[in-house]
Amino acid sequence: MTLQIVVLAHNEERLISLCLDSLPLGEAGIAVAVVVNGSSDGTAQIVRSYADRGVRLVEYDQGGKARSWNRFMLDEAPEAQYYLFVDGDAQLLPGTVRALVGCLRENPSANAAAGMPRNGRRARYYRRMLVEDHGLFGDCYALSGDFVARLRASGVRLPEDLIGDDSLIAALANNDLGRDADRREDAVVPCITGGFVCEPTALTIPGLILQARRMVNYSVRHFQNRIISALMQSDGPAALPRRMADLYPEWLPGMGPRLNPLWFEFDRRALARMRAAA
Repeated sequence: MTLQIVVLAHNEERLISLCLDSLPLGEAGIAVAVVVNGSSDGTAQIVRSYADRGVRLVEYDQGGKARSWNRFMLDEAPEAQYYLFVDGDAQLLPGTVRALVGCLRENPSANAAAGMPRNGRRARYYRRMLVEDHGLFGDCYALSGDFVARLRASGVRLPEDLIGDDSLIAALANNDLGRDADRREDAVVPCITGGFVCEPTALTIPGLILQARRMVNYSVRHFQNRIISALMQSDGPAALPRRMADLYPEWLPGMGPRLNPLWFEFDRRALARMRAAA
């Protein structure tokens, strides 16, 4: 068995050690690469200190999770039977790596396996949604080597300015790189055992400011997903743009903030940011 673990990290110097210490470092057949992208803190230096435990540092000056995912996974990553993805601020629970690989082994026609969130007040809700919708959380998921090989051969790439990788990768996996009409119910399997935890947002002024920025990002993601869903229902992955911003002039006139008071202001800021990027 060959497994490539890919940790994507941007300015995670405070949490990256906790993440790496939760991985099966040094085990036979398991390689670990940490893709540090656009970081201005000491994340890369901390990762270098794990070199003697078999951790490889991959450092990109340019930030952006989707851009970095494309560059490493589609252009540079070595071939493997399985690929497991972890965000640099997440910690895997014991047995999670074995469980995810086991899910793919037991379901040889599956393209992906979803890791489950195990903390946070909405964790139970998110677990149920992952099971019902065959979705993926970017914090922890696995792909089969066969699916990655087919993705590379297809020429399909994530838009460089995509917020988050998980929704689109889940769609590509569920649809076997086709349109929504090609969806296959057994293509993404939920991994019920194991899972991951993330540090909750601190109830401090810096923590709340950070959360507000995240909420604007979530709003941008909401509008991006509306566009992607329409593309996947019509022409499929071949219609994905190099940048989502290339499609904004066509789509933004028909978009407005949701009337939900929780989201209205974040949506308004997100749309303003998207208009500036168009």
